[in-house]
Amino acid sequence: MPPKPNYEFKGKTVFISGGSRGIGLEIALTLAKLGANVAIAAKTADPHPKLPGTIFTSAKAIDDAGGRGLALVCDIRFEDQVKAAVEKTVATFGGIDILINNASAISMTPMTETPMKKFDLMNQINGRGTYLCTLTCLPYLRESAQRGRNPHVLTLSPPLDMRPMWFEPHTAYTIAKYSMSLCTLGLAQEFRQYGIAVNSLWPLTSIDTAAMNMILDEKMTQHRNAYIMADAAVVILSQDASDYTGNFCIDEAILRQQGVTDFSDYKLDKNCADSDLIPDFFIPEDIYEQAKAPPAKRDFVARVLRAKL
Repeated sequence: MPPKPNYEFKGKTVFISGGSRGIGLEIALTLAKLGANVAIAAKTADPHPKLPGTIFTSAKAIDDAGGRGLALVCDIRFEDQVKAAVEKTVATFGGIDILINNASAISMTPMTETPMKKFDLMNQINGRGTYLCTLTCLPYLRESAQRGRNPHVLTLSPPLDMRPMWFEPHTAYTIAKYSMSLCTLGLAQEFRQYGIAVNSLWPLTSIDTAAMNMILDEKMTQHRNAYIMADAAVVILSQDASDYTGNFCIDEAILRQQGVTDFSDYKLDKNCADSDLIPDFFIPEDIYEQAKAPPAKRDFVARVLRAKL
């Protein structure tokens, strides 16, 4: 008899690319509160002059939240660094159950303002980095499946909406971001035989992060905070890996399927009207039909949502 799947996170190990700040860190902290071990594989060992956080402050925050953090200096463009980070994670925690492909580079510029150095950077981190991290973690995810630990790959990338409006202003960035989504599309089918889920998650609205504010060169209030992405990630990662796979999930849609109806506490400015929230890029017209089936409801996930809302 195969082992009964374990849908909870206590004692499970998460490997996350990036994660020293922003959405990745918020997901890491939420999983840490549920008892997970979290390895943060990112480049930020020293403080950035404009952005908060390092891998070391993130690992400490994970410890403080109730999990076990591991700081790993890792540039996911380089295979040897990714292999070393994965091996250190396995040596420390005994395996890997969840991979979160969070690291991403962004330059929303037209071709005339996107030299090959910038094009290469985005594609090396976004598409190639996602592929490399997944390839390197795959043997341990397969072991996790054999042990009934419900392994998942979650990539922070959008649905594949091929309307020209998403390409015209920033073709290079769209190519790079969609390459992450193409990994989800293909690997969900390839990994089905192993019992490993592969899904993508993307926000309906813009999310307040230091990186986004630096890109915009100003602090805006028409965003939601990163909690909404963390809560949606917990819902997805608690699903049966043998069944819930190949989905391009939108944060609000997933949470509505869990029964959440009031999203006001996710707003950066609680007085901001819903209609004034800035929509994110790459949002399809049929967002509430994206998931093939409503995610199963887990009691421990419901407690997480109630604690925040």
